[in-house]
Amino acid sequence: MNKVFLLVDDDSDDSELFGEAMQENDPGIKVHSAANGREAFEVLGEIQRPDIIFLDINMPIMNGWECLAKLKTTSEFKDIPVIMYSTSSHKKDIDLAVETGAATFMSKPHDYQQLKNVLKNLTNHLDNGTIDQIGPVLTA
Repeated sequence: MNKVFLLVDDDSDDSELFGEAMQENDPGIKVHSAANGREAFEVLGEIQRPDIIFLDINMPIMNGWECLAKLKTTSEFKDIPVIMYSTSSHKKDIDLAVETGAATFMSKPHDYQQLKNVLKNLTNHLDNGTIDQIGPVLTA
């Protein structure tokens, strides 16, 4: 069965690059996107349950921290692995992500090839069933 990812990010350029990189790595993965946490819950009601959710921190309406907290307290979504996906690389954000229930923290890569490499690493973990062994920070 094909994998389904949900990217929640208000930056349309970042979302487009993410989708392109994922399609180049694995065309069988369907990437859905939402521009904020509230929209993410609307999308979750319309799509097949995602295998993983990528969640930006700084977004309007409902930010990533609020969305993560709601995901982890909603019975139908609490078991979906969430990766906090942000331009931040502050230790306090990484620690908070793990404490709040995120599977890992991923700083947005600075170039396209690095993004592809990190996403390839992630999909390998998903394929092997080792997503819970990634650790607090996902790197290329």
